[in-house]
Amino acid sequence: MKNLLRGLGLLACAAVLLYSGSLLVPYLINSFREQRAYAELSDEVRKTKEVSAALPEAPAKYAESGILCQYDALYQRNHDLAGWLRIEGTKIDYPVMFTPDEPEYYLHRAFDGSSASSGCLFIGEGWSEASSQTMIHGHHMKDGSMFTDLEKYKDEEFAKKHPVVLFDTLTEEGQYEIIAAFYGRVYTEDDQDVFRYYQYNDLSDRDVFEEFIRQVKQAALYDTGVDVTFGDQILTLSTCSYHTNEGRFAVVAKRVGVPNEDA
Repeated sequence: MKNLLRGLGLLACAAVLLYSGSLLVPYLINSFREQRAYAELSDEVRKTKEVSAALPEAPAKYAESGILCQYDALYQRNHDLAGWLRIEGTKIDYPVMFTPDEPEYYLHRAFDGSSASSGCLFIGEGWSEASSQTMIHGHHMKDGSMFTDLEKYKDEEFAKKHPVVLFDTLTEEGQYEIIAAFYGRVYTEDDQDVFRYYQYNDLSDRDVFEEFIRQVKQAALYDTGVDVTFGDQILTLSTCSYHTNEGRFAVVAKRVGVPNEDA
């Protein structure tokens, strides 16, 4: 009887392993395909910028469309492209999408619109290039892609070594300095006296701006020493976090100019 039970137990374990493997393999294949596609887009952007900058007559910054040369071909393929986000020291080097009528359209869609578990980075509702606040959302993927590396900013030493975020719109290159990193969560309507940072899409009102920055500073895991004044353009990067139910992790930065050519 003991041998029979032992045998049944081994069969059950084998069945679980086989089932788990049958789920894992497709996941790994899809993950590889999705990240390879993004790597190809990144290479295209980088090479196009290098070629444009190397033109003998003069560096060509803009295409005839008025869009930055490195993004023009991508924009012609998909008009939902709003910009590009890159952070040194992380895997974050991705296109950023914006669909005003359906902000979460790219939650589970790739750049070409096909189904993708990792989705795309995307901007929340109510945005324009002139907006005082740009809020970009992205998945925290188990394969380390998309916004997974954002949580590296929980470490103050990492933030000191990588204080800059590069976010370009279609017409302007932008460099942003980290103000704060913090943990939060999505709250219910009944929760009181909490910081719903994800609802601050518009910071054009001075009181709203100052309230947002005050709460960001209070929630911050450490002090970056970066001063913020009304009128600064703010960039907020948001992803899921598993420290609590409906957890979130956010990094907030302010625009400080354009990146150096070798950045």
